[in-house]
Order: sequence, then structure tokens, then C-alpha cells
Amino acid sequence: MTTVPFRPKQRLGFNTRVSFSDDAGPARGLRDGIELFEAAEALGYQSGWVYQRHFDHYLSSPLPFLAAVGQHTHRVSLGTAVLPMRYQDPILLAEAAGTTDLLVGGRLELTVATGANATWDAIFGAVDTDTRAEAERRQQRFLAAVGGETLHIVDGPGQGAPVGTELKVTPHNPGLRARIRQGAASLGSAVRAAELGIGLMTGTVLHDLAEGETFGQYQARIIEAYRTTWRDKHQTEPPPVAVAASILPGTTAALRDTYAAYDLQRRTEGMASSRPKGALTPVVTADLPAGVRISPVFHGTPDEVTEAVLADPGLAAADEVVLFLPPAFALPANVRLLTDLVETVAPALGWHR
Repeated sequence: MTTVPFRPKQRLGFNTRVSFSDDAGPARGLRDGIELFEAAEALGYQSGWVYQRHFDHYLSSPLPFLAAVGQHTHRVSLGTAVLPMRYQDPILLAEAAGTTDLLVGGRLELTVATGANATWDAIFGAVDTDTRAEAERRQQRFLAAVGGETLHIVDGPGQGAPVGTELKVTPHNPGLRARIRQGAASLGSAVRAAELGIGLMTGTVLHDLAEGETFGQYQARIIEAYRTTWRDKHQTEPPPVAVAASILPGTTAALRDTYAAYDLQRRTEGMASSRPKGALTPVVTADLPAGVRISPVFHGTPDEVTEAVLADPGLAAADEVVLFLPPAFALPANVRLLTDLVETVAPALGWHR
């Protein structure tokens, strides 16, 4: 693969699970999450992202949480990464997103996904169809609703409005659709995002890697496919692409040991690593199917981490880097990591406060 030119990073962000342990409880976890956003904004981070995970020791309802965060912050954008569309009612989500976006002053950014990592159809009442096809159908309905399209024309009595009234989602913020992204784990998903005219974020799990291809190489190929498809279809330059990554610069020997232990756990336990006390044990382990990989952990001294990040094709191709915070890290450890990244590695990426 040819060398990928390094793009200076326009924005620096972070991704938190807003987790909680059995000892502290969910109320403490939510308060710590708000404090984390406040600290990140003070450090100059431009974006903060939360993940939706049901039935576990993590954030299950991102939008009310982000509405609360919006009352404690002023500049940082507030995003979801990701919302799985398979279990979202597209109209209710569009209403909630519009309300949240207005409450936080137009700072909401939504990354949605159409993959399916869990099968909770019986719980959420999802229709009995192919999981991806259903998620894509709901995504298209959601995009139409957020975009202000007419969803229904009142065609009879008993509708609460005169016949012929156009029904659209309210409240509506015209700028919100431009702040929606696809969470892409494969090349096909990235191409579809470009065709739909939405942004792109790639994360810590990728599918359909070619034999012998590294995580970073495939990530760069995904980003290039997205940009090429966007230019061909829309005849404009594509929006900035974000990449989530584990970038852990160890400014002390103790921190380097901690981050090395996290890396080892992630390589041996896969996505089951770094769980808060009481969290469910995922079925998925480090023994992933062929063509599926989890992202590497960049750790070591700040100079070593900087060198590794600059050499990674996927991170080189990105416009925005989003720091993936280890889910089991408590608030002080997360703030230290955010601080060290800003003060050591980030300036070498072309980022400025």
C-alpha cells in the first residue's frame, strides 16, 4: 500500500462509555461523565462522544445525558458514537435529537450505525427482517425526519389537523442533518454513508480486512473509498472524517505500566477487556472471526506514541482524532489521559487549541 499523506488534525475529541461500577452506582457515573466533559472543554477538546449500550453498566440513553452536559459546557460539540439504528424508532429519535440540539445550542452531532452486534428483537419489538436491512430502513426514515421532509399528509378526519396538513417532525433544526455521521466498520458502510450524504467516523472494530492487511491500512482504504464516492456523487469536497483510537502517552513509568497492562488485556481478552465492576461479560473474545480486527493500542513514552500515530495510515488519513478512553478508567485517570494527550502528542498532529 502506498504511503498515506498525513493530514493535520482539525479537531481533537474523546469517546467515553460513561460507565459505572457496582460500588459507585449509576448516579455517580453520570455526574463523573458531566465532569469529564467540563474538564475536556477546559483543555481545548472540540468534541466529546458517548456510546449507547443497553442492559449494562454503561450509558443507555445518550440524548438526555448530552442535554444535561450542554447545561455545564459552552463550546465542545456533544456527540453519539454510536447509536445503533436497529433498535431506534426513527421518528421518536428525530424528535428527541431536535429537542436536544436546541437545548445545547446546535452542538449535537449524531453518529449512527446500521450493524447489529446483539439480537434484542424480542425486547425492543423490532420487526422480523434482516437486521441490517431493517437498520438501514430506519436510518433512511430518520434522515428524512431530521431533514424536515414531509412524513405524512393528513388524509381524513380524526387526525387532529385539517385534511391536507403536512406532518413534519418538530422541533426542527435545519442544521442538524449536516451533523449526522455513519459509524463505519467496513468499506461498504463507508460508501453508503457517502451516497446518503452524511459524515463518517470509523472506530475500534473493523470488518472485511483483506488477508495480510493491517488495521490502519484498511482504515485508510475505508476513508479513501468514502471520499472518492462522495466526490463522484456530490461533486463537492467531503466533510471531515473522524477516527476513534486508543492513544495512551505514558508521561510516568507508572502510567506506562498501566497502559501496557491495558494493551495486553485488550489483545488477550478483546472487547471483554476493561469492564467496570459488575458489567456483563461479552460473548465476543479476542478470537475474532476471519477479517475482523480490533484497533491497536498506541502506548509507551510520549515520543514513542507520537511516532507510532504519525506512521499509522488510518490516523494519517483522518481529519479528526477521537481518543477512546478505556471503559474501566475512573474520572481522575481519564482526565490525566486527556491532559497528557493534549500536552504531548496532539501538537505533533498539527492540532491547536
